[in-house]
Amino acid sequence: MKENNTLIKPSNLIYGVNDKPPLLATIFLGLQHVFVIFIAMIFPVMIVKHLGSSIDPRTASGFISITMISSGIVTILQALKKGPVGSGYLCPSVCGPSYMQASFMAISSGGGLPVLFGMTGFVGVVESIFSRFMHRLRVLFPTEVTGTIVAMVGITIIPLGIKSFFGISESDIVTTSPEVIVGVSTLLFMIFLNIFGKGKLRLYSSLFGMVAGYIVAYIFGLFTPADIYKLQQSKIISLPYLKDLSWAFDTTLIIPFVIAALCSALKTIGDLTTCQKINDTRWKRPEMKSISRGILADGLGGIIPGLLGGFGQSTSSTNVGLSIATGATSRMIAFSAGGILILLGFLPKLANIFIIMPKPVMGAILIYAIGFMIIAGFQIVMSRMLDTRKIFVVGISLIFGLSVDMVPGLYNNLHSWVQPIFSSSLSLSAVTAVVLNLIMRIGIKKKLSITLNANEKSTDKIYTFMQKAGASWGARSNVIFKVLTVMNEFMECTPDLDLKSPEVEMQVCFDEFNLDIAIEYQGKELIFSERKPSKERLMKQENAAIELAGYLIKQDADNLSSKKERDKTILNIHFEH
Repeated sequence: MKENNTLIKPSNLIYGVNDKPPLLATIFLGLQHVFVIFIAMIFPVMIVKHLGSSIDPRTASGFISITMISSGIVTILQALKKGPVGSGYLCPSVCGPSYMQASFMAISSGGGLPVLFGMTGFVGVVESIFSRFMHRLRVLFPTEVTGTIVAMVGITIIPLGIKSFFGISESDIVTTSPEVIVGVSTLLFMIFLNIFGKGKLRLYSSLFGMVAGYIVAYIFGLFTPADIYKLQQSKIISLPYLKDLSWAFDTTLIIPFVIAALCSALKTIGDLTTCQKINDTRWKRPEMKSISRGILADGLGGIIPGLLGGFGQSTSSTNVGLSIATGATSRMIAFSAGGILILLGFLPKLANIFIIMPKPVMGAILIYAIGFMIIAGFQIVMSRMLDTRKIFVVGISLIFGLSVDMVPGLYNNLHSWVQPIFSSSLSLSAVTAVVLNLIMRIGIKKKLSITLNANEKSTDKIYTFMQKAGASWGARSNVIFKVLTVMNEFMECTPDLDLKSPEVEMQVCFDEFNLDIAIEYQGKELIFSERKPSKERLMKQENAAIELAGYLIKQDADNLSSKKERDKTILNIHFEH
């Protein structure tokens, strides 16, 4: 895949990654993403509640404000496309669910927030170092792995989305009629605008849906007196404050936090792969250099809040889904969203408007976005041919990943060091997919040969050979189709090659970037013509049939050459993969 200045924008996008929407549109589109980003603010809020009376209210508020500022900074860094940092895509940063288990362990260790800040910064350094050689590890992340991760990213959010949609939480397990009405009306309104909205109205379907949800929620009394009081009492402008900001390090937490960083990196790979795919109609495979820069930005999502005193950040799958749903993936929107987040870190009253968002409205937004995310993941998986090995990689990873949510408590007795892997369906399925991919690669031959007889019809034999090889390698189906066409075209012209022996040996060699065929036979060389021979030439010239075959093969191949070695002719045909 080429760098993103040569991407071909899909027709379903209104603003592609390199487009520059009007200023007002950029601000409003950024605002939509901020609404979604605030959903993940539940994680630092949970940390504050867990600390209870050991944290004073002003420090609690400052912790959340600094987390918002950190999210804004990393969102902007991720959108940069020059230099070592940033993937160059709209992939906002939010409070990372991968950090949740390790963060709870940190504040429960007796060290409180200083240990949390120290370990968050440490794990950001670990992920940043990992990003420097990430592009060399492409073999670990074929499309069946990245696609599974992308799909699981969306699936993981389903429980939170459904519970929020029906107004359910740990302290409120009863769904009321007003909550259902608000959730359903908000979701239907967004879907209606997306499907039937004319012009650029689809861009703001999520934003207008949220506004409508707020109005319906107010009519049905879903805003509590505590929400109104919180909004009234919050200051308009305030500098974030943390009492006695300091850092501590706990060696017993190294493994849990490193595992959290690994899970965050795998999630980022899935998110950025989706960003690449949705922005280029010619997408073939993950572009690892861009992803490597994106993981470095994600690593800074640990370093920055660790230094400033906030919660660890990671790329947001829900926001990627929102960008697909609205048809706006311009990276300029990331600068808008990031700027708004930084501003809100100093404007508590405006920030609280987002924080008091009714749960059904929040759930409707999540459901609206994650559907696109899940389908995008399966599209990535199906972009390559699948054999039994790859089906096992995808299927087993999904099964064990889903077991976390379907069988609660199943992995509770595992050692605390590996708990972060088994604490979420996303992390377990991601690690399982990577490990299984490595295991399933054992025994796969990258070079295969087939011997054909020019006197026999070989179409079915070639088809079976290449279908099996393509599925084993995970090759793209359109490339395999070209190979099939070329091999059959060559066999059809063999009567005109004056073969001394009917045997034709074809060796096919594959790596992730290239597919090459070497055809050995005893006969004339093909003539590679730039122009298709005319009917008159085909009727009169002796070598015209060979010239036609060479012309047709050249149309499908990316490069080819022919040479004589003693009594053999070797035809080398190259395809880019």
